[in-house]
Amino acid sequence: MANYITREGIQRLHKRMNELIKERPNIIKQVVTAREMGDLSENAEYKAARERQRNLENEYNQIKRRVEKLQVIDSSKIPKDAVRFGARVTIKELYNEKILKIHLVGVDEIFETENEYERKSIASPIGKPMIGKKVGDRFLVKAPIGIRKFEILGIE
Repeated sequence: MANYITREGIQRLHKRMNELIKERPNIIKQVVTAREMGDLSENAEYKAARERQRNLENEYNQIKRRVEKLQVIDSSKIPKDAVRFGARVTIKELYNEKILKIHLVGVDEIFETENEYERKSIASPIGKPMIGKKVGDRFLVKAPIGIRKFEILGIE
């Protein structure tokens, strides 16, 4: 399950890859400019530019390798009779009656959103025990603060 991603998630990864590609010429220019400053062994600007170049290439290659392994899932076609990948789930913590709204997504797409649903990975401590549960079902989450109990209130 860790290799699933939503359409929105894969688009964000491709967008980031394109941003990195656009940054490459500027960083290469910085490396060349810094190299022209003389002795490379004592050239802090050159070392910094090379470090930025390495970081950019590493991030790009990491995303590229990950994208090749990901399977895009259209969550709109997944039945909503139980909690599955891509579901938007409303849950209640039984201890304090707190209501949480969670969007279950892949591990590569945990980012801030502007809607009321907090994005949680299906592999997370709260995501994993939710899978397969139906409205009214209860589940336990083993957290550092102890075991937390939740109830499924709604699935979208």
